[in-house]
This record gives sequence, C-alpha cells and structure tokens, in this order.
Amino acid sequence: MGKAKIYIIIAVIVVLIIIMSIYSFFKNTYNQLVIFDEGVKTAWAQVENQLQRRYDLIPNLVETVKGYASHEKETFIDVANARSRAAGANSPQEAMEANSALASALGRLMVIVERYPELKANQNFIRLQDELAGTENRLSVERRRYNETVRTYNQKIRSFPVNMIAGMFEFERANLFEVAGEAKQAPKVEFE
Repeated sequence: MGKAKIYIIIAVIVVLIIIMSIYSFFKNTYNQLVIFDEGVKTAWAQVENQLQRRYDLIPNLVETVKGYASHEKETFIDVANARSRAAGANSPQEAMEANSALASALGRLMVIVERYPELKANQNFIRLQDELAGTENRLSVERRRYNETVRTYNQKIRSFPVNMIAGMFEFERANLFEVAGEAKQAPKVEFE
C-alpha cells in the first residue's frame, strides 16, 4: 500500500509537470506571437505617418508647379488621382501599390520642373522640395524598419514548433513593403 501510493503521487506530479510545461510553452509562444504581430502593426503605423506627411506636402508642391506650368494639366491630374488612391488605401497591400503609382506620378512632376529653371529657383518650391525629400528619406527609413519587423515576424510564425501554434490561432504572414517595377525606374528628363 505504501509503495503504490508513492508511485501514484510521483506519477501525478510528473503528469502535472508535463501539463504545466506544455501550458507554459503555449502561453509564452502565443504571447510572443502577439508581441511580434503588434510590432508589425506599429511599424506599419509609422510608415503611414510618413505617407500622410507626403500626402500633405503634395498639394502645395503641385500648386507651386501649376503657377509655372499650367499647361501640364494631365500630370497634375495624375498626381492628384494617385494621391487620392494612396490616401484612401484600406490595407497595407493597397497602400503599397497606390504609393508606387504616386511615386511614379511625382517622378513625372519632377520632370516638368526640370523644364522650368525659374521654378527651380523659386524659394517656396525649393522649401517644399526639401521637405518632400526629407519626408522621402524618413519614409525610406520607416519602410526599412517595417520590412525588418515583418521579416522577423514571418520567420517566427514559420519556425517549428511555433508554426503549429501560429496556425491554430490564425496568425498570418505579413507583406513586405516592396517597390513596384515602374517606381524603380528613374524618370527620363528631356529638355526641349
């Protein structure tokens, strides 16, 4: 009787230790996934913050250029449409695609600027162009940070045995902020 009770107590203790270890592993893994997921969302919010700064600068830049190149109406419309589409994006993927189109439209706007030396000398334009350049630099930094955060998160949810828990709780891969093909091409500057 005495030895049997001891074996039963030891077996119960071992089972409890195993159960607590499994629980602890699941709890810690799930909490890490939540932290990484929130990190991706926070990094995206920083990208959106810089995108909003860009959206706010564009109308002033366009208006300044319009004063010198009013006959370039199609380009102004393209910039305005691209800005609206980018500002109205509902997901990171939509925002990435829309901002590639916006970058392309801004490139065409800068080509117009090259045709007007007096515009390039305008102090208001120079200030706006500097602000936009600074914003583009900050945006580049935030995109890099976002992509690093996404990479870490995606690696985590694909690693074994974390991938089983990620699958159970429907943690999905996040998309990198990639530049579209047309936005990678520098605009051609042609002087007439």
